[in-house]
Amino acid sequence: MQLSPRQQQIVAIVKRSGPITSQQIAEELNLTRAALRPDLAVLTMSGILEARPRVGYFLSSKPSQALVAEEIKKIKVSDVKGLPRVIRANAAVYDAIVSMFIEDVGTLVVVDEEGHLEGVVSRKDLLKAAIGGGDLHRMPVSVIMTRMPNIICTTPEESVLTAARKIIEHEVDALPVVRPVEGQGKKLEVIGRLTKTTITRLFVELGEGGR
Repeated sequence: MQLSPRQQQIVAIVKRSGPITSQQIAEELNLTRAALRPDLAVLTMSGILEARPRVGYFLSSKPSQALVAEEIKKIKVSDVKGLPRVIRANAAVYDAIVSMFIEDVGTLVVVDEEGHLEGVVSRKDLLKAAIGGGDLHRMPVSVIMTRMPNIICTTPEESVLTAARKIIEHEVDALPVVRPVEGQGKKLEVIGRLTKTTITRLFVELGEGGR
């Protein structure tokens, strides 16, 4: 459910001043009670607000879930993405392991000289390579990385909710944030990353009213 700007204003007023009557809300918004009725009806039927005779409107006893869900749907990947942690395909697996620990990340994005997406390497990939007994100093990342079209990506315009679903459904720790390179076919420029930690931090901020 997408709240209208007026409905968002009403929720903010009730959160700040509730319990509050419809007349008082109307006065704050410089509207008539009749003009507010449809919005108040939507908010009460959706469970965000409750109303009692001679008391007025107040936040429902279970409003936080609805409000957090509403907020998450509006947040785009571009609002929360972090800097990408990248490595070249010809880098040694040993160097990838060192980079992963120094950067304290679970996934490295493999890019070419122009920053275009070539692959993704995870902790599991590096662990398999280490257990395999090969020469990690000579083995290139390109041998163990996941390549397109098997890389799950997100875009700046995609909602965080949609991106989070991808992380869950595909059981990955992070998504490269990419955008198409104009005039270069299917090439994708890596401009960020979205991780499980990013999403967890977002939920905490929403729960604490930080957004």
